[in-house]
Amino acid sequence: MIAMQEELNQFERSEVWESVPRPQNQSVIGTRWVFRNKMDENGIIVRNKARLVAQGFNQEEGIDYEETFALIARLEAIRMLLAFACFKDFVLYQMNVKSAFLNDFINEEVYVKQPPGFQSFNFPNHVFKLKKSLYGLKQAPRACYERLSKFLLKRGFKMGKIDTTLFIKTKENDMLLVQIYVDDIIFGATNVSLCEEFSKCMHSEFEMSMMGELNFFLGLQIKQLKEGTFINQAKYIKDLLKRFNMEEAKTMKTPMSSSIKLDKDEKGKSIDSTTYRGMIGSLLYLTTSRPNIMYSVCLCARFQSCLKESHLSAVKRIFRYLKGTIDIGLWYPKSDNFELIGFSDADFAGCRVERKSTSDTYHFLGHSLVSWHSKKQNSVAFSMAETIYIAVGLCCAQILWMKQTLSDFNLFFEHVPIKCDNTSAINISKNPVQHSRTKHIEIRHHFLRDHAQKCDITLEFVSTKDQLAEIFTKSVSEEQFVDIRRQLGVISL
Repeated sequence: MIAMQEELNQFERSEVWESVPRPQNQSVIGTRWVFRNKMDENGIIVRNKARLVAQGFNQEEGIDYEETFALIARLEAIRMLLAFACFKDFVLYQMNVKSAFLNDFINEEVYVKQPPGFQSFNFPNHVFKLKKSLYGLKQAPRACYERLSKFLLKRGFKMGKIDTTLFIKTKENDMLLVQIYVDDIIFGATNVSLCEEFSKCMHSEFEMSMMGELNFFLGLQIKQLKEGTFINQAKYIKDLLKRFNMEEAKTMKTPMSSSIKLDKDEKGKSIDSTTYRGMIGSLLYLTTSRPNIMYSVCLCARFQSCLKESHLSAVKRIFRYLKGTIDIGLWYPKSDNFELIGFSDADFAGCRVERKSTSDTYHFLGHSLVSWHSKKQNSVAFSMAETIYIAVGLCCAQILWMKQTLSDFNLFFEHVPIKCDNTSAINISKNPVQHSRTKHIEIRHHFLRDHAQKCDITLEFVSTKDQLAEIFTKSVSEEQFVDIRRQLGVISL
């Protein structure tokens, strides 16, 4: 009851609505209460939260709302910011806009019912006409982003050219970076005074919750140390094991057997799809900090209809592997090296159902792994060279985005290499005219040749053995590595 009253008091302070008689020819949207226990990274309840939400599913497009699209930061952008903070040796902080959607004005005429349990005795038939947005409205996220972005632009910030959720402010030789994810804000600067100035600026306009150093964000547990930054999702994994009754399961050393070949298994025993789809959705978010399960999860995600026991067994093996590796995560060491480099590889006709290949790419900034993906290709490849060429094209596209985004950080790369282990694909990309037998590759997949040459992106050969050695090269001394593990109490990937 106290949390509900606090929410309504916040509405009054923000002047969210006004009580009016019920309109005759206007739809009225219902409201409901949503209760939540807010926890920290250790699972301890910090406070109880009650939020009044509009039942936006009753809204009609063109009448109750127009545009709904709202930008949010890509997870790659957040990892790039973490890696950049390590490189520049500054601390990232986080803050939250209290009742963010209540600060944003809406253009449409919207009416909502009185909150359940708080109806007026004097005016029981009155409704509230909204002046500002409310959680649950279709247009609320967009209104929130527009209000925050306009405020920051007026205060001298510049919006990122590619990532429009990134805002930069420079003062002499110092830089302040602000990353927005709905109502959560990450910020850091090469000069601490800029962070203090930004915090005061935000408190003067909005009611803010200053949460100190960045340590728990979107389910990511982040530890900023002197030697670098460690990212993992240990709490999230424990919650998943409990949710799917896998706490007592035996552990496995690998997420998937190297000899497994999943297919439709038409003769297998059918199972209910609800639990399986919940497992897949949860694991896909876990790949935010666990690239080592990316391929296994994406392979299992292809079989979400006509499920068989063999598919469920494969997913359960991933959970057994996670149970034994809860504390594994990403380690971003502090280093002078901050070069952008890409790696790509692919199998050949690995999908037993459609005979399509799977592309795998990963991208490093110095010694920090910031981007990766595993994706089934759209077309059936005629040769191994074509399969690798498609994978390299995807890697090139991601590098172009990263290269343009990093230009907002005043980082410019004259030469960006892409490592792959197929000489034919490299030769085709360099001189496709001389390879008349691969004309279909030129027609289907021309992106790499046209764009890579303009942006100084080149392919380089590296054997699989050398490739793995470069990925897992220790960027800190053995003594530092042991000391870091002792501080964290975990192992690093």
